[in-house]
Amino acid sequence: MTTHAHTHSRHIAIHLDGVTVGYNGKPALSGVTLDITRGLRLAVLGPNGAGKSTLFKAILGLLPLRAGHILIHGEPPRRRGTQVAYVPQREDIDLRFPVTVRDVVTMGRYGHLGLFRRAGRTDRLAVQQALRRLGILNLADEPIGELSGGQMQRAFLARALAQEADILLLDEPFTGVDAMTEAAIYTLLDDLKAHGITVLLATHDLDKALSHFDDLLLVNGTVIACGCSEDVFKPELLRRVFGSQVTLMPADDGVLAATDGHHP
Repeated sequence: MTTHAHTHSRHIAIHLDGVTVGYNGKPALSGVTLDITRGLRLAVLGPNGAGKSTLFKAILGLLPLRAGHILIHGEPPRRRGTQVAYVPQREDIDLRFPVTVRDVVTMGRYGHLGLFRRAGRTDRLAVQQALRRLGILNLADEPIGELSGGQMQRAFLARALAQEADILLLDEPFTGVDAMTEAAIYTLLDDLKAHGITVLLATHDLDKALSHFDDLLLVNGTVIACGCSEDVFKPELLRRVFGSQVTLMPADDGVLAATDGHHP
């Protein structure tokens, strides 16, 4: 999963070396060194305030680094163009803005358009296809603010798809969505994996991470562990991340099942 920091093979999608980043003079994430292979599906696990969103914003080039550096396919993030798509947490989005679902999904094409070009046929097709893939083509002309939680999440996922990025960052995408949308997200993740897209999904839900992801990244102010679930899903590591919130129980097959007491 990880390789030595000095090897920049074409197999590395995201490279972080000694990255420290923070807000208002306080570090939110310190000393992160990590290589994420192309096509990997990685669950980023940690409690609220652990630095999961900070990690994503650093990868996107939205936060100044205090130390270290980040490379996306061997280039600094600010030059990434359309390579990285991001679905933020819903509370980070202003829904009073009067736009339709189609408008929101079309925003995913802006990196392809340049500053003053209007959306052309290729862009409209990409938008149409993204709406169809997430089952919301019938909602294209609805105002975004009037959708249910699940429909809204599908719209933001469709925007990310329309971007045609090869790296996708999803920040707590299951919060406040219905079972059908959750299933649609997993179907989409399978589809993206089949197409070699690198996906990082932040969650505090251990059960979801374990059942649907091969690789886990444990974060709490820094990287606690990263690797396959057998190596990472260990009581001592989970307690370092979740503290007393996590309850570990022996399961029939000898694996430890975990429930996050803070988020039942």
